[in-house]
Amino acid sequence: MKAVSVESLLKNNEYPGRGIIIGKSSCGKYAVTAYFIMGRSENSRNRVFVEDGEGLRTEAFDPEKLEDPSLIIYSPVRVLGNKTIVTNGDQTDTIYEGMDRQLTFEQSLRSRTFEPDAPNYTPRISGVMHVENGKFNYAMSILKSCDNDPTETDRFTFAYESPKTGEGRFIHTYMGNGSPLPSFEGEPEKVIIDKNIDEFTDMVWNSLNADNKVSLFVRFIDIATGKYETRIVNKNK
Repeated sequence: MKAVSVESLLKNNEYPGRGIIIGKSSCGKYAVTAYFIMGRSENSRNRVFVEDGEGLRTEAFDPEKLEDPSLIIYSPVRVLGNKTIVTNGDQTDTIYEGMDRQLTFEQSLRSRTFEPDAPNYTPRISGVMHVENGKFNYAMSILKSCDNDPTETDRFTFAYESPKTGEGRFIHTYMGNGSPLPSFEGEPEKVIIDKNIDEFTDMVWNSLNADNKVSLFVRFIDIATGKYETRIVNKNK
């Protein structure tokens, strides 16, 4: 699989939904992740990202307009020791609690399925980054319905033990707009990571559909020290 630009993938997809990017910076110094959310309904668009300790949470921008919080208010990012967990739902907590009990990433997700939002049955996408002693590896997961059949869950886990410098993987919930929304297919897309944190943040944010984008989180973790820098962009201000 050839690495392609994140910009081209996003600009050619009106509605990727929610997306996770994980990889290694072109200088080889940083473990990189990004998580974005989009929305078509007023309820989905009524959100912002807010830092929560070392992690991240979603909040209603206007609490009075908040309708059903069940699938839109959650912690997309949590940190467990040397592991950074990034997901598109409350399975962040499931992974955190499972790994804290010495379960693997994959084992922790066995109790979860796709989201109960018929007719879309939005996939649950997740990632975990492990940075320790100057080494970095990561894994990604997607839990999705089988051909929009709510009785069957397909489970896929992808592990990347030796990430290449300047490359990453990108997984998102939808292949594009539609009704119902078509779920992501195949393995995570291989993407180029060739910018510093501010350039990368600007590129991802500016490549997302202007009408549908809501919020973006980016983190660069120093592989040698574990220290990190974070950027958050919210459409609602």
